[in-house]
Amino acid sequence: MRLSYEDKKFMQVLTKQGLLKGAKTCKLEFCEHCVLGKKTKVKFGTAIHRTRGILDYVHINVWGPFKNVSLGDKHYFVSFVDDYSRRNLMYTMSHKREVLDIFVELRRRMELQTDRKIKILRSDNGGVYKCDLFLQLCHDEGIERYFTVRETPQ
Repeated sequence: MRLSYEDKKFMQVLTKQGLLKGAKTCKLEFCEHCVLGKKTKVKFGTAIHRTRGILDYVHINVWGPFKNVSLGDKHYFVSFVDDYSRRNLMYTMSHKREVLDIFVELRRRMELQTDRKIKILRSDNGGVYKCDLFLQLCHDEGIERYFTVRETPQ
């Protein structure tokens, strides 16, 4: 039977207290696997980006599919958060492929209402944001894209 570093350390303590009669102690070696096994995710520091106005920096995220379907047969929703005002808009969807159409409509409406253009759009690396049509639209409209790592909401 092979003991872990922690088990060996615990055995040394018990031997020193005289609780394990006849047991011998030895010098313990450093175990890299034990240290890596205890490693946890490191928190991200606070991001320092200063937005000067509405629509300068917009976050987008798709959620779903959900087990419980809504009354309108919607399985997903997409959220848009303006970094400056913290205004949050959410739309329900039946399919992920609806994201581009919703973004086009939202962008048109918000830019008409505020007389400002979306400058930066931040999303994860999900496939719905990296499709050719979505990337081409952002390129044509001069919207800078920032991508985060998927499944890391920090």
